[in-house]
Amino acid sequence: MSEIFTQDLVKWLDENLKPHLYQDYAPNGLQVQGRPVIKKVITGVTASLALLEKAIEYQADAVIVHHGWFWKNEDVRILGTKYQRIALAIKHDLNIIGYHLPLDAHPEWGNNRQLAKVLDLQPFYEDDQPQTCGRGGLVWLGSLVTGETTLSDLGVLISQRLERKPLLIGDTNKLIKKVAWCTGGAQGMFQDAIDAGVDAFITGEASEPVYHMAQESGVAFIAAGHHATERYGIQALGNAMVDRFGIASTFVDIPNPV
Repeated sequence: MSEIFTQDLVKWLDENLKPHLYQDYAPNGLQVQGRPVIKKVITGVTASLALLEKAIEYQADAVIVHHGWFWKNEDVRILGTKYQRIALAIKHDLNIIGYHLPLDAHPEWGNNRQLAKVLDLQPFYEDDQPQTCGRGGLVWLGSLVTGETTLSDLGVLISQRLERKPLLIGDTNKLIKKVAWCTGGAQGMFQDAIDAGVDAFITGEASEPVYHMAQESGVAFIAAGHHATERYGIQALGNAMVDRFGIASTFVDIPNPV
């Protein structure tokens, strides 16, 4: 089995994901130091206690996730569930590595690019870079590979591909062709998508104002699930590590209805 020094893997991840380009809500990269050498990695969406327990079961050396730890504005004290997670990681010498916005935005491994593949969305490109809008260019713009379809039929496709029924806000008979999308909790960027002239905006979550914005703008809003839309970037990253270094990487999906 191949192996790599932890510091070398983190250096490669930083060089490719470029966390320095983002003003993020949590630290990106190595969050908890573990073993100095990595042979086996567990990847997942969130560094939950359940995922750590799976990593220990699989005898992994590192856990690499999209949602790591130490978020801004959270209680800095190590108590309760935070203590349980950190204590378990330290006890078993696990490296905890997380990349949030950098993994959303990466042009090939990112959540937005991978969701496009899953949902048959064709990103618009300019000078070999995806066309985007919104803060930090996190909202991608594109069209349906099939040309156009109704909001209702797009909802059926999303339900089938993500194995989760999405929330559709808008006229279900509306024809959808130009689409904007941003995985996870990007409902606050709905206005950016509207301003970009799309027919529909796909993200993970909904909040109360988006209903009125969709009704008044005529742009459909689709909440397809935070977890459901962000399962794919971390898998692509794991596959890239396997191809580059030959280390073992296994994706573990901890079901989450949100």
